[in-house]
Amino acid sequence: MTEPTDERNPMSLGLDLTGRVVVVTGGARGIGRGITGRFAAAGADVVTCGRSAVADPAPARAHLQCDVRDPESVEALVAEVVERFGRLDVLVNNAGGAPYALAADASPRFHGKIMDLNLLGPLLVAQAANRVMQQQESGGAIVNISSISATRPSPGTAVYGAAKAGIDSLTTSLAMEWAPRVRLNAIDVGLCRTEQTADHYGGDATVAAIERTIPLGRMADPAEIGNVAVFLASDLASYVSGATVACHGGGEPPVFLSVVQP
Repeated sequence: MTEPTDERNPMSLGLDLTGRVVVVTGGARGIGRGITGRFAAAGADVVTCGRSAVADPAPARAHLQCDVRDPESVEALVAEVVERFGRLDVLVNNAGGAPYALAADASPRFHGKIMDLNLLGPLLVAQAANRVMQQQESGGAIVNISSISATRPSPGTAVYGAAKAGIDSLTTSLAMEWAPRVRLNAIDVGLCRTEQTADHYGGDATVAAIERTIPLGRMADPAEIGNVAVFLASDLASYVSGATVACHGGGEPPVFLSVVQP
């Protein structure tokens, strides 16, 4: 039975992750860096990974090179984390993305790469993490970073949207298969401000116009996605598994609301 919390002490609410080991794939930049920062602030020992090396892993404890699409690379990643830290408590499957490409024009090879990075890669890392977590008395938690593209049309990134829909479905299935030792949840992320926002959307004026369509009036800060991930990995979410949390600032208003009536 969970012990009652002391409402006067915020750490008693279960957000103190001191001593827990967290892996954040793609955690050195963008949304992943925001997630890494929030886990580090909660006291966790965070390891990030990516295909490229980084000069300074902070706020993570370490950064390891790994291609999440390659089974051998993934196994080596998890083995090194366990060797260095003795355990693995939380996996955040954040690595992913896709360039703009119309589905009618893109090659089968292009589509295959998008699916590998955004669906099969997270599955590979989750499988490797699960094998460790199942052997731990405390189990573990896996948080899959998905997208609102999973639940609405995604023109120009159609296969990415399909892969993220697959992530949401995969989360529910693995939450059943790997319970009760391991919890799995997903976050459907909306628009976020990162170092690549201007390049992706075309400058401040375009970004401002987009933000006016968001009910909360702005894009998310990556740390806000991190806050949700920390909650889902924490003891506060001890009975949350198989869930998908929308983190999109209120969603997208229906198009008909923007049409001027005669």
